[in-house]
Amino acid sequence: MFWWYNMYSNADFNVTPRPQYRADGQKIPDCYSYPPELRDRLQAELGQFPLFSFWGPNTSIKSTDWIAKATMLVHDWHEPTLQLVYLPHMDYVLQKRPAGSAEIEKDLRELDNVLKTLIQFYEKKGVEPLLISEYGVNPVDKPFPINRVLREKGYIKVRVENGKELLDAGASEAFALADHQIAHIYINEKDKLAEIKSLLESYPEIGLVLDEEGKKSHHIDHPRAGDLVIMAKASYWFSYYYWLDDNRAPDFARMVDIHNKPGYDPVEMFTDPKKKLMIARVIWKLIKKKLGFRTLMDVIPLDDSLVKGSHGCIDVEEKYYPIFVGQQEQPELQAIDICDIVLNRIFPSES
Repeated sequence: MFWWYNMYSNADFNVTPRPQYRADGQKIPDCYSYPPELRDRLQAELGQFPLFSFWGPNTSIKSTDWIAKATMLVHDWHEPTLQLVYLPHMDYVLQKRPAGSAEIEKDLRELDNVLKTLIQFYEKKGVEPLLISEYGVNPVDKPFPINRVLREKGYIKVRVENGKELLDAGASEAFALADHQIAHIYINEKDKLAEIKSLLESYPEIGLVLDEEGKKSHHIDHPRAGDLVIMAKASYWFSYYYWLDDNRAPDFARMVDIHNKPGYDPVEMFTDPKKKLMIARVIWKLIKKKLGFRTLMDVIPLDDSLVKGSHGCIDVEEKYYPIFVGQQEQPELQAIDICDIVLNRIFPSES
């Protein structure tokens, strides 16, 4: 149930966000399911999946509430042996608002109410709920635009189209795929690896620079991992920005457009604070879309300093660790321990 990477798995049932991208440029809220009729049955009961409350400037408890209600319906209909559920709410708002703020307290209470309903539902059915956070979100102070660093040193090449710059990854000697506090550095010119590694190690904002041996020691030597993998210091995160002049930024930079950006962009959760009457602007753009006109939903700022939380750094205070809550007390765990704990609940040992 919205657990990432569930499409085309061998799960008997799955549901995950998937908008419709229509030929006229419209992006329509929707979700994907297996079997396909499960999506139709859920949306007939609950209404259209609120995609724009799941991600973007309108992120709210609404999508988490929809997922929880869909989860209970699927359990009623199919009684799965194991049901994996992703509730996104705190994942995103903690990146958007300062930890400990009044807004976060409100978000926590909203999530508590959803979790209370879901946990009581499972307990009445005799199902043991386990509450797991994939990661903890820690406060950050500053972005580190890793691709701008590579560009200023001459490693990145861009194409100019209509006065805007597009990253030309294939022509670049090296570029970064930014993901929160981790970035993968892909190097086309392998003889440049040592000098790029030395360059990155010279920045105090970067906490780790992992080559092949380093990736092996951290268990991330996947064939598709970067030639180098870097980790930010705890108070920094990596933005994907590669242009040096905001006037040359590509049009998709100011949009919610996860497929065109070379990396994760948490700034998509904000509207541009420098533009007046933003709600009116958005409504006008939506009206034009409804009337069939192509229009850019360019309402996202180019201010990566707005982001207040991130994750991926392993050198954080214990209070920002992820959590595991169950009916049985557990010692401190490693992430790779979770699988065995879940399987042991389903298939308890004979002893």
